[in-house]
Amino acid sequence: MTRFSIDIVSDTVCPWCYVGYRKLNRAITEFSASNPGHTFDITWKPYYLNPDSPKVGIDKTEFYYSKFGAERVVPMFQRLSAIGEAEGIHFKFGGKTGNTRDSHRLIQMAKEKGLQTRMVEELFAAYFENEKDITSFKTLLDAAKKAGLEEDEVKGWLGSDAGGDIVDKEVHVAQRHGISGVPNFTINGRYEIGGAQDPREFIAVFKGLADASTPATTGMTC
Repeated sequence: MTRFSIDIVSDTVCPWCYVGYRKLNRAITEFSASNPGHTFDITWKPYYLNPDSPKVGIDKTEFYYSKFGAERVVPMFQRLSAIGEAEGIHFKFGGKTGNTRDSHRLIQMAKEKGLQTRMVEELFAAYFENEKDITSFKTLLDAAKKAGLEEDEVKGWLGSDAGGDIVDKEVHVAQRHGISGVPNFTINGRYEIGGAQDPREFIAVFKGLADASTPATTGMTC
């Protein structure tokens, strides 16, 4: 029986991180069905795609248009919608976007409570499927309560800078390791998969963990 430890470097406003996580889940389900008895531990690591984004939310669609240009945004939305539907994600592109540091601080709090993945799932759903503002105190608080965190503790955490130093250091570590796009998956500290890969890529790594020659692979990133 193998214990798989999977580190995911991710940003809460990266759609490919949501897609990549769903693809990883499919890989785990498919692999476990034919290879029972293995365990999987997921740890989320922060990344700032837009570290200088405003702390007060700005219009998401306008941000995309200014960053990518009108000619790229529409086909990008169409492609994400189609790929998302295949993974059970109903992408919406309204609402506001902005600085993600507080959302990562909240994920750090959830990690200390053993609820990190639940927290990430709620944030992804809020931002990508329900058009919630990732910078909003209310958005973060509501997501935290849905993930199982205590309201008063969350208010105190978000009202301070708790977890901020840890988050900033982990972002720096990711950059120092050469990570420039997310999602990025590292399995058992040995095998790296970049981007939202097909589940077969993950399954191949699961099966070949004993083979040190398994190469790094790359897919869609933010």
